[in-house]
Amino acid sequence: MNSESPTVTAPIAAPEPTPTPTIVTPELLAQHSITADEYQRILAALGRVPSLTELGIYSVMWSEHCSYKSSKVHLKRLPTKSERVVQGPGENAGIIDVGDGWGCAFKIESHNHPSYIEPFQGAATGVGGILRDIFTMNARPLAVMDSLHFGPISAEEAGDTPPEVIRKNHSIMEGIVSGIAGYSNCFGVPNLGGETRFEPCYSGNPLVNAFALGLVRIDKIFYAKASGVGNPVIYVGAKTGRDGIHGATMASEEFKEGSEQKRPNVQMGDPFMEKLLLEACLEAMKTGAVLGIQDMGAAGLTCSTCEMGARGGVGVEIELDHIPQRATGMTSYEIMLSESQERMLLVAQKGREHEILSIFAKWGLDATIAGEVIAENRMRVRHHGELVADIPNESLTDDAPLYHRPVGTWKAPVPLEPPPEVLAELQEPRDYTADLKRLLASSNICSKRWVFEQYDSMVQTNTVQGPGGEAGVMRIKGSGTPRGLAMALAGNSRWCYLNPKLGAMHAVAEAARKVACTGATPVAATNCLNFGNPEKPEIMAQLSAAIDGIGEACTVLGTPITGGNVSLYNETRGEGIYPTPVIGIVGILEDVTKAVPASFQREGDVVALLCLIAEGPKIQEVIRGFGSSALAQRCLSAVWGTPPFIDLHHENQLNQVLAAAADARILHSASDVSDGGIAVTIAEMCMNSGVGADIQIPVYIDKYPTLCALFAEGEGQVVVTCAAEDFDKLKDLADGYGLVTALKIGLSGTDILSIHYDDESCIDAPIDELEQAWSGTLESLLTEVHA
Repeated sequence: MNSESPTVTAPIAAPEPTPTPTIVTPELLAQHSITADEYQRILAALGRVPSLTELGIYSVMWSEHCSYKSSKVHLKRLPTKSERVVQGPGENAGIIDVGDGWGCAFKIESHNHPSYIEPFQGAATGVGGILRDIFTMNARPLAVMDSLHFGPISAEEAGDTPPEVIRKNHSIMEGIVSGIAGYSNCFGVPNLGGETRFEPCYSGNPLVNAFALGLVRIDKIFYAKASGVGNPVIYVGAKTGRDGIHGATMASEEFKEGSEQKRPNVQMGDPFMEKLLLEACLEAMKTGAVLGIQDMGAAGLTCSTCEMGARGGVGVEIELDHIPQRATGMTSYEIMLSESQERMLLVAQKGREHEILSIFAKWGLDATIAGEVIAENRMRVRHHGELVADIPNESLTDDAPLYHRPVGTWKAPVPLEPPPEVLAELQEPRDYTADLKRLLASSNICSKRWVFEQYDSMVQTNTVQGPGGEAGVMRIKGSGTPRGLAMALAGNSRWCYLNPKLGAMHAVAEAARKVACTGATPVAATNCLNFGNPEKPEIMAQLSAAIDGIGEACTVLGTPITGGNVSLYNETRGEGIYPTPVIGIVGILEDVTKAVPASFQREGDVVALLCLIAEGPKIQEVIRGFGSSALAQRCLSAVWGTPPFIDLHHENQLNQVLAAAADARILHSASDVSDGGIAVTIAEMCMNSGVGADIQIPVYIDKYPTLCALFAEGEGQVVVTCAAEDFDKLKDLADGYGLVTALKIGLSGTDILSIHYDDESCIDAPIDELEQAWSGTLESLLTEVHA
């Protein structure tokens, strides 16, 4: 008898079922904006035909909006590191070290396409999304700003834009501004302004770029990373609805006929719920039970699930039956692709789930265990007990398509020299006061009070300088130091249209200069790159050149890019926007009580010009640069030439001079020379204070046409004021840097603005007359459109 034990054969485990495949047709792929080549990559990644839910997941994760598949190869050229950078690109927000254990989290993102389709909700949810990017890092939002670009709302400035389009531009503007105000005011975060610009190219594609900034203790930063096999994955916040489905895909396409019917793709926001979500998330993170957290922004639950798993080298399995839903009968496809707002996904320490659930219950928010972390680096999704998606995380994130799209040869869109009749007009004497008033009343230069007065800029009581100045300034309350933060946005799209690289360099320099005007030192940047269809080589030429310009400027100015956003396909019926890179700069002010305002403060001060030590550019260079100015466009009805030359090393020294002079309490005011040239800059300094000035513009060896001397938008110039007895200190300080000098150009005083050039009296106007031209333009234009 055989005494050996009989061989026992283990039962063969049943293979994990695979999701039910869908019937894939060319029409279905087109509906999901998936190319035939991309579909072959999906087949290779899965080893089988995808389910409909999986196809939808790939569609949103491989969209331009989520994957950056056309821009990533170029973005790698940007500088991203410095001694202050704690977190660079790749997370929800960048973070810099601002001293004493505090970090500043900040980022800018676009919500362009949704804001055209549904202006109020598109803009409102843009604000909500960027706020979640900040507090998901455990940073409490401190301030928001926005860069807005609209089509013309003035018939006089609209060119051949039809009246019905002007009326629609008005409606879009009113809706967007109301949406931004409604969300930020209700949430309780101050809006410090930003910029508002108008050009015909934005009639079908308004730009809404939202910037947010918050504070976090550096040793308490949270990241969007899953960890710990078996740890619970918890869904918190609002219920999931059918709004926003395929929002990321829609934001990665051109607008065509019928695009306005995509309103279901636009999310609906609730700022009051977001405020509750903020407080609940910050409280939960304090417990130590939260290991990772990610907001559900573009691509919703899909993005947060696969990205958290991929960053942690693990997987996440979720059961959609546990997802709170506000609509009945939602399919797995709809739940995974919904972009409903005010939602977060977090990973908690196993055994401490109840702590998290009780906190969200206290705040009246839904919170449910939706799944768990698994060892395999995959995203598994079940619905009604059925496996509906099983996808390798990397195929959705790191292995997403990466395109080296053809980069065309950039060609200047306008002649380098002005038309003969315009060149002759430059030499003729004219009514320069009338030109100034016309510029002040133009939509790009006029007061934006109608916009920013709708915003609450003082909530939280941290605001030192709000909208209407060169930059926003906030104190760091509770830090135990007098330190403050300054922030500014800039993006002159007309200059980028004329020369993408040079225009992008100017955008960086202008934003940094505005921050420096407050006395702060610019230390880091974020960017929002708004361009047309990347499948067109000429658009890729613009994008590539602009990125080179940003990289060069940020390197010299010491402001690395910590993150941002790329928004492509900003085209309507084949007509694209101007290339519009918007730059956000953050600066540090060691003593916020030394912050410098933008407007004149008192009579009898010396008015000085901080500028480059040089003889000045030749007349031909000045005239070519003048073609890019607001005056040329508004009063001469012509655009030619190129943006002005820029010396980045001079710009860097200029910023240092401004910071040093503010620290020494020499400066009473400072404002950079930008749109409208020195005449508009000084007029704005007068109008915001009611204090006039008597100005003598310096004459270089080459005498420029008076029109250019008054209104040219030259590089690297700042108008400042100081006490008469301090001017020599200011000049010595500036001269000590080597590339910058201070020129005395006049005195502040009276209620008249007088400007002279080469012994010629050019402008002589009461401040209240200038104020009348400048302050009521937007209100009157909007009233005309209503009428």
